[in-house]
Amino acid sequence: MTAALISPPATEPVLLAEAKAHLKVEIADDDDLIGALITAARVHVEAATRRVLITQSWRIYRDDWPDSGEIALPVTPLQSVDEVIVYDSVGEPVTLSAAKYQVDIASIPARLRLKASPATVKPGEPLNGIEIDVTAGYGASGVAVPQPLRLAIMVLVARWYEFRDATAIGTVPASVAPGFEALIAPYRVLRLT
Repeated sequence: MTAALISPPATEPVLLAEAKAHLKVEIADDDDLIGALITAARVHVEAATRRVLITQSWRIYRDDWPDSGEIALPVTPLQSVDEVIVYDSVGEPVTLSAAKYQVDIASIPARLRLKASPATVKPGEPLNGIEIDVTAGYGASGVAVPQPLRLAIMVLVARWYEFRDATAIGTVPASVAPGFEALIAPYRVLRLT
């Protein structure tokens, strides 16, 4: 199973003004750098927790349905399944009616289960014959993102801003800021098997 980002987040969970206040930076000279650090920190938090923070669209590719007819969806937290496409024997996309499957967005990871036998909706394409488009994330703005995850971003931004040279004489900075792991630990999603 492969997941590909279709529409990235429209904003970051931490605003530039919030990060500058955390850093106690009042001038605009480093705004571009701080903005880039916010994005890098968000990506790092998303990778470490296996969660997406701000609303994003993803496409999940599968070769076939499992025998159980149930697929664990690897993008968390899931807001919705927007479309399920199964390619027929001549390679044409066929949209699967929402009445033919059930979605459990409360579970982590979320699940999609066919209501009928997987054999009835078998893809004709041997590779990536199934595409599932989903929307995931906590919400459209940082207000919806859990505060510990937002703080983890600010901790990383501060660490990376302070040690932007990566070579401080007489000291070797840790790759991740102290306290970062404690902030993200409750939000980690275990790897799918």
